[in-house]
Formats: sequence, structure tokens, C-alpha cells
Amino acid sequence: MTVKKPMPGDLDPIETASRDEISALQLERLKWSVRHTYDNVAPYRAKCEAKGVHPDDLKTLSDLSKFPFMTKLDLRDHYPFGLFAVPRTQLARLHASSGTTGKSVVVGYTKNDLDNWATVVARSIRAAGGRAGDMVHVAYGYGMFTGGLGAHYGVERAGCCAVPMSGGQTEKQVQQIMDFKPEIIMVTPSYSLVIAEEFERLGIKPEEISLKVGIFGAEPWGEGMRHEIERKLGIDAIDIYGLTEVMGPGVACECIETKDGPVIWEDHFYPEIIDPETGEVLPDGEEGELVFTSLTKEAFPVIRYRTRDLTRLLAPTARSFRRIGKITGRSDDMLIIRGVNVFPTQIEEQILRDQRLAGNYQVVVTRDGHMDNLEVRCEVQRELSGKLSPADLQQIGKELQQRIKTIIGVSTKITVMEFDAIPRTQVGKAKRVLDERPKQN
Repeated sequence: MTVKKPMPGDLDPIETASRDEISALQLERLKWSVRHTYDNVAPYRAKCEAKGVHPDDLKTLSDLSKFPFMTKLDLRDHYPFGLFAVPRTQLARLHASSGTTGKSVVVGYTKNDLDNWATVVARSIRAAGGRAGDMVHVAYGYGMFTGGLGAHYGVERAGCCAVPMSGGQTEKQVQQIMDFKPEIIMVTPSYSLVIAEEFERLGIKPEEISLKVGIFGAEPWGEGMRHEIERKLGIDAIDIYGLTEVMGPGVACECIETKDGPVIWEDHFYPEIIDPETGEVLPDGEEGELVFTSLTKEAFPVIRYRTRDLTRLLAPTARSFRRIGKITGRSDDMLIIRGVNVFPTQIEEQILRDQRLAGNYQVVVTRDGHMDNLEVRCEVQRELSGKLSPADLQQIGKELQQRIKTIIGVSTKITVMEFDAIPRTQVGKAKRVLDERPKQN
């Protein structure tokens, strides 16, 4: 796809503002957000009092480091509405996480919140190369998950036409893409590969598909996955970042002209990187845990929310805002296997270095006595399925095993399977890790 640099008129003025202008706006909005949260969210006010800080102590952006963190545990401890900063009568919508690891995280939005959310998603679509008049196939799940509706209203705000397909019904997804001919798809990276496999099954080649851009989020994915998606669908694959607690999709998004990490919309979300162990704020460029403070949210503000995502803050390139590097993993998704820290995305990168292997995989963790064991299950590409001998599959597995041992530092059992042997994700995020170790009491 030929990419034209956006004209200044395509961008919001703040996207090309000076750093001083951005910092001044951030400080003004930060003072409001901290005061708003302190005055209206009793549990957070109690945290501040316990730490001996007050909104009046916030005089510079760096003063934010004096304030306490918020975590997912806070949200669950005060389920469902204990951290809301406005009365329920002022809410326009609720969303919630799936709650697979405990109580759902429930978030709320005022009309102004929804307006700002639509604005940052529309900005993200423009950054990804979308323009008014484009058709956008939305295959994120609709409902309590923020992905579908978050994307939907951003599509409409951008002046595009939304196709509210939601997840699942893969054959119908492909039929509608072929019939409606959208230019853009918004979907999880794992499900995009399922859609790509259906195109392959039908004998539809990438150049016969109308899609030009894919905007992918809701789960970590690396450069290997990007290349696999782009090759199979013939599109530019763009990374959009967000999380339910901070807003939903649209907190940050890559620009199509650079594809060098999601640009944080810093006029609405103030980022920090901290040491996950000590909580110390780290300089830009150093890897640590990503922390966000909302600057404009009314119903459900977050102050120094610990995302658990591990990344770096990078200097501006295509826009005046800073970027985040590819998420290397989550501190709470990290597996410790015989003393080695392992993230699923690290394994994914090694799988996709081999063009004979497809992007669908599972990591299975078991325990034998006191010893943890790691098995990686992966598949060959469709065109190779049934054409390789057991010795060929064994050799592919041996090569992958050596790469993982050399680069990640952990021994694994590798099972190379025929195409379509691993269950596909139809709705929501892919379940990459199966932890079958006995639960600790």
C-alpha cells in the first residue's frame, strides 16, 4: 500500500504541538483529574491520606510520582461501583472485563467520556491510514467487552462506515468482506489469522481481498505476527493499544507511515514507566511497567494505574506524542520455568521465524514432582499440511527447540502438528497458555 504522509489538516492541532504546549495541557488536566478523583472517590482519598499527599502537592508533572498507585485489586475490592467519581444517574454506559481470573472489572462512562473515547479512536483510525468514507469491518466482540463498541463509535466519529460484525461466524466474516469490500478491519491479531485461514481454504488470494489496513489490539503480538498477518491478508498491520480500566481501545495507536510503536494520545492519558519491583519512575527508553493516569475521564478516573504491561516510552516520530515499544509481556503473565522468566510473545517470535510454521500455537506448563516442564505446540502452514514426513516435523521441532533454548534460555518439548490441530479463537482473546500445574493452596 502506498502511504501518503497526512496533511496538517488531517490531524488534531495537538498532534503537532510543541512539547511545552503538550506538557502545559497535561499539567492543567492532571491537576483537575487528581482533584476530581480525590474529592469524589473515597477509597483513593484514603490512599492519599495514608501516604500523606494532597492534590495541592501536585505543582509539576514530576510531582505525580508522590501519589499512590491504583491496581486491578483496588477495582475488584470495590466492585462494582466503589471507584466511580460520579453518581450512577450521570452514567451513560457501563463496560466490564470478562472476569476470568476473579470478579469482573466494571467501568463507567459519562456522555463526555464517550465523546472523548470516540475522538481518540477516530484519531487512531486516521493514524492507521483510514479516512472519511472508508468502510471498516469491526470484528472485535460487541457487548460488555470494550473492543466492539469502542471501535464502532470511533469509526463513525472518523466519518467512516461501520460494519458491526462482532466476533465468530468466520465463514460469514469472509463472505461479508468479499461482498461489502471494506478497506479496513479492526480485530484481534489471533482471530485475524483465523479469518486469513478461511480465505486460504476458499482459495482467495491476498490480492483479491479489498482490505488495505488492519487495526489489531486486545492482546500482545510481535513483529513476527505482524509479518504473518501482512503476508496472509496483503495489508498493513497496525497496532492499537488500550485496556478496559483506562478507557478501552484507542489509548494509543501506531501511525501507518512509521509502524514504530503505538503513539500515546498524551492529551488524554499521561504515561509513566516504573520499576515493577520498587515502583520507582524510570527514564524514557528504559523498560519497565506501564502506568497510566487519565486526564479527562469523569466517571471512572484512574490515577497511576498499574497496567502490568512491560514496555518502554519512546521519543516522538510521526506525531508530537511519545510512543510505547511493543509490549514484551505482562508482569502477571510471566511464566517462571526452572528459574527462567518466559513470556508467550517470546516463544511466538521464535515460532514465526520459521516460515513453515503457522501463527497458531499453545504453551503448556506441567509439573513433574518439583520440576516445571514447558511444552510448545505449534502447526505447519496449510500448504504443508499432510506433505511432510514425521522426520520432517521432528526436524522442524528440533530447530525451534534450539532457538528457544539459545535465545530464551529454557528447555522445551516441541510438538509440531498438522494444520488446524490447535483450537481456534472465535471470539475474544486467544488462550495461548495452558497452565496445568497443581494449584497452590
